Amino acid sequence: MQTTPANATAFSVRSSMKLVWRRLARWLEPTWARCLLLILVGMLVRSPALQGELIWDDSFLARDNPFIKSPILILEAFRHHLLLESLSAHYRPVQNISYMFDYFFWNTNTYGYHLSNILWHVASGVLLYFLLRQILAPFCKRAPAPGIQETRPQEGRFTDLVAFLLALLWVVHPVHSAAIDYISGRADSLAFFFSCAAWLLFLRARQSSRRWVQAILFLLAAFSLLLGLCSRESALMWTLIFLLHLFAFQKAIPLRMKGAILALCLGVVGIYGGLRQLPEGRSSPSPTNGWSAPVQGVLMLRALGDYGRLMLFPSNLHMERTVVNSEAARSNADWRQAIASDYLTILGLLFAAGLAFGAFRKGRGQGMRALGATWFVLTYLPISNLVELNATVAEHWLYLPSVGFLIFLAGCRLDLPLRARSYASAFACVAVLALSARSYVRSTDWVSAEEFYRRTIEVGGGSVRVILNLGHIYSMQGKYARAEVLFRKTLALCPTYLVAKNNLADVLYQQGKTEEAERVYREAAASAPEARKEYPRTWMVALNQAHVCVQKNNPNSALQVLAQATRDYPGVWPLIALESELVRRDCGPADAIPSVEKFARAHWWHLESQVALGKLYWETGDPARAEASFWQASRLDMHDVSALNMITLLHLNQKDFAAAYRTQRRAIARQPDEPRQYLILSDILEKMGRPAEARLALKQVSNLQAISQSQVAAN
Repeated sequence: MQTTPANATAFSVRSSMKLVWRRLARWLEPTWARCLLLILVGMLVRSPALQGELIWDDSFLARDNPFIKSPILILEAFRHHLLLESLSAHYRPVQNISYMFDYFFWNTNTYGYHLSNILWHVASGVLLYFLLRQILAPFCKRAPAPGIQETRPQEGRFTDLVAFLLALLWVVHPVHSAAIDYISGRADSLAFFFSCAAWLLFLRARQSSRRWVQAILFLLAAFSLLLGLCSRESALMWTLIFLLHLFAFQKAIPLRMKGAILALCLGVVGIYGGLRQLPEGRSSPSPTNGWSAPVQGVLMLRALGDYGRLMLFPSNLHMERTVVNSEAARSNADWRQAIASDYLTILGLLFAAGLAFGAFRKGRGQGMRALGATWFVLTYLPISNLVELNATVAEHWLYLPSVGFLIFLAGCRLDLPLRARSYASAFACVAVLALSARSYVRSTDWVSAEEFYRRTIEVGGGSVRVILNLGHIYSMQGKYARAEVLFRKTLALCPTYLVAKNNLADVLYQQGKTEEAERVYREAAASAPEARKEYPRTWMVALNQAHVCVQKNNPNSALQVLAQATRDYPGVWPLIALESELVRRDCGPADAIPSVEKFARAHWWHLESQVALGKLYWETGDPARAEASFWQASRLDMHDVSALNMITLLHLNQKDFAAAYRTQRRAIARQPDEPRQYLILSDILEKMGRPAEARLALKQVSNLQAISQSQVAAN
């Protein structure tokens, strides 16, 4: 047969691709090299988010959260929901504990929190690589190339390569952005890490021949699964996938042992269920959409179509996604959204048909395709709109289902002709590069809160919450007119949104539109009793009303507003704090103590109430109880010095300079870069008759101020 130039060129290209592929495989053959590449690539593509600010729930979880600020609160974290002032019943104490480590090392520096998010994600990718090597090995062994007898080392290398490519694709996929670039999204990575680790520990226990080692590893696996469950509810789906794989694919394990493993898993889930009973009952708003079964079916298909599109072509990524049509096509944008929803329904049907066809089609890769399709479907059902959640779709919900989809694609590759397999592998490498670039760009969306909300609105995620938050940012920046426009737009979309009414009244008051502001406040206050069933923090309306009364020099009216508010919203510290301060001014500190004392007893972990109680005790001439409250407050925050400074002043007032010196040294240990702490120390040393040391403390103040000025000049 004569060789044509075209055939020669094609042969040369194939030879070059094979050579490059073999060299790449040889360089990445060591396990440590593959793990290192997963870590480096995963960190590189998410690096823009390292400079990100606090966005949305980050402000509470990573800054104001009381349960992350001291190790003595680790057990207390298990007694509360994730968000204190919310109607959601999310129970994720391990997420709070992970922030505690960040707070210890980084204090309020958001760089460290973002770095931890990335590390948890890439660590999950490494564990996924090790897990896929184990569970995909039987399928790869049963799928040799036609006409080629592969040896065991060759089979092992092929399995490792498949597992590595799948893990790499998973690590760099931009659809996971909200779980990595968003500090509050860490729960997905934590649940993935601990659940995957539990599975690997189980597999390691199965390989051990020593009974005591097996027992320890099984217990560690159970504990790791419990940590995963306490990180996020999705760990329950990990348990289902593990049991599915155990009973359907692990033929070598005796049925009796499978029953014991099932009992152990159920026991861990039972313990988790018991822990969920520790927080006080919280009445989440019941589903209000009232979707019929046909509507739910359509929404399931639309969600499936959206998820499939995002996995294959993640172009339009943003928060606040929805697959619900607008109520009326009021504009061209609404009309396009309606058309897009119908398109997603068709796409969902095609995606479901593809999964079913791949799972049942005979071939070398059928087992892997069936595992991947089942993995995806099982983890998709809870987020499919079969049950009503707080959204119809969300990108970060694909964190676990995406693994099943990638396994399914790997199973499809096994049935390709030999030549096509090389092209598929090359395409996977190109996909890694393309997805990495998209992830890098997506991470830039999270650099600042204003940029995040603005970009979200621009690409179609303009929900009432996003518009409200952007308006709040403008309000904090003093751009009250722009904020007013956004708050009015929010109320046009959702007239009963009480927080938007409260914010609108606030910006109106700031602009001098007092009459309209008071009218909106009155309307909001009238609707607050009903609105608090659906919205959290509706007490803010009463708090703002009281502040307005105070500014008008009318404390009696403010106290009346607060008295009613504390009856309607018992146990809300901002209301109690303002009320006690007004009572202290008018009636004295003794009359202000009971309400603060009651709150502090019920919330022993609340730092501000302990400090406020200590100040009241001091004013009433009870320094012993004041010091006890201040010491309690100092233990509640490993970086805060407000309570320690109060103890120092208390000792100075008592002329106990030695005790004041010891306390102030502890304050400096917490804030070694704060000039004010050295000023206080210098004053103490002067009073102790140690002028030389006092001058050294003042010199340290000058040094810190010079460093601060040079940093400002550099910026």
